[in-house]
Amino acid sequence: MVEQVAMIGDGQMATVCSVMLADRGTHVRMWGQDPDHVAALKSVRENRRYLPGLHIPERVSFTSDAEAVFVGADLIISAVPCQYMRSVWTRLSPAYPRGVPIASVSKGIENDTLLRPSQIVQDVVGPAPVVALSGPSIAAELARCLPATVVAASNDLSLAKLVQDAFSSQWFRVYTNDDLLGVELAGATKNVIALAAGIVDGLKAGDNAKAALLARGLVEITRLGVAMGARRETFSGLAGLGDLVTTCVSPVGRNRTAGQLIGQGRKVDEVVAGTASVIEGIPTTRSVYQLARKYQVDMPITEAVHGVLFEGKDVIATLSELMMRRLKGE
Repeated sequence: MVEQVAMIGDGQMATVCSVMLADRGTHVRMWGQDPDHVAALKSVRENRRYLPGLHIPERVSFTSDAEAVFVGADLIISAVPCQYMRSVWTRLSPAYPRGVPIASVSKGIENDTLLRPSQIVQDVVGPAPVVALSGPSIAAELARCLPATVVAASNDLSLAKLVQDAFSSQWFRVYTNDDLLGVELAGATKNVIALAAGIVDGLKAGDNAKAALLARGLVEITRLGVAMGARRETFSGLAGLGDLVTTCVSPVGRNRTAGQLIGQGRKVDEVVAGTASVIEGIPTTRSVYQLARKYQVDMPITEAVHGVLFEGKDVIATLSELMMRRLKGE
């Protein structure tokens, strides 16, 4: 039974997960690296920077101290954007209580190393029991207690069950899965497809085009996952298809929204600078593109998004190139 959680991060998902756990009677200590933001959280008990309007219960305490956050913790939640995980965990590693399970809610693939979130943590702290909590889980909806279903994945199903028991409620259902690789890959790659979906929205290309994009996007991210050793069925489940649909259709999804702005003609740097939260799909596109080349997997949508983001390609010309690819069987 989980009684005390150390929450690493003070953004949207860290806040909503803290509230969900506190509502179930768990004590949570939330860590943030910005002392001023931590002080504001403590003062107003509301994350006005990332999730305004959600009251944070008294069972949640706050700290910017790397040692204090872990005191008494029997579960650690890592809720730091993927590209910042290494620096954060390098700072926290000396204080990490060895053997305490770490559940990651981050979605992405680290640039250069091409490591998944659970691998980044283990690369920094050494051998550690890890779980990934992933699926269609937009923070703004969770904050309103709207029904949601996700997956807790670990190579050790007893750890997945621990996280399942800690989070499950009458409106938040958690399944277990032992395909940690597939669940983390699905959570990362769907953000690349979401950027493409947003570009389609920005171009006003229509629902037929978007439906085709989702279908073919699922095909290519599944193809990569299988090539890397994941199970095919993982990508048709909650962490794959479920999260893909939510991310590509939600009006508040950061990746889809960023893609829409790019489709409307905004520059990538301008979109990133104008967004308070991290748009994980942008750096992840670079990593997925490299993985596709490494494993020799055909990923035309990923290649197209990479071309728009990092090679200066025109969005309309890129869409035309996708439509004019060599005809073949499905």
